[in-house]
Amino acid sequence: MQDRIGRVIETDAHVAEGAAWLARVEPRFTAALEQTGPLPLRRRPDGFAQLLSAIVSQQVSVASARAIWGRLEAAEAVTPEAILHRGAEGLRELGLSRQKARYACALSEAGIDFGALRAAPDDEVVATLTAVTGIGVWTAEIYAMFSLGRADVFAPGDLALQESARLLFDLPDRPKEKALRGMAEAWSPWRAVAARALWEYYRVAKSREGIA
Repeated sequence: MQDRIGRVIETDAHVAEGAAWLARVEPRFTAALEQTGPLPLRRRPDGFAQLLSAIVSQQVSVASARAIWGRLEAAEAVTPEAILHRGAEGLRELGLSRQKARYACALSEAGIDFGALRAAPDDEVVATLTAVTGIGVWTAEIYAMFSLGRADVFAPGDLALQESARLLFDLPDRPKEKALRGMAEAWSPWRAVAARALWEYYRVAKSREGIA
């Protein structure tokens, strides 16, 4: 199975191993890591509820997402069966928009075998998840990185990663998704650790330079 899915990040030691490798192959990461310090593990649970939470969080504030999620949990509406029982209108009563209620129902109807995803190759994970209405490539890649711990997945559509790459590599413009995906090929097999480094560097740079 390991040959099919590559390295899996499960501990802080794994993140540190990846960070050390990146520092050896790319001096810019050495400079970034000197400013960020040790990188976070950022592992999350996997499964239906994690993806449902991602749908709830789309395009709303953190506070709003937490409030809606709290209502879903209080109503015990965080399983496929419960979602389908309530239906779209029932979900709207709990605070989901019409569109997100539709996405939640689509996820519930998809019948994803989340246990099987743990052993699936990265591209299969992304393809399986993005086949569901309401789940895009960014959400699928984030799920692979943090819920499944995949060490070599990157999310170049993330605006913070794009801006961090611009700052760290002194680029004239923020790289678009395709360009950043190409840049990240040089960081394989630890692209998920490179993402952690860029996110942390963005946090440091934002604080230092007042980036909006």
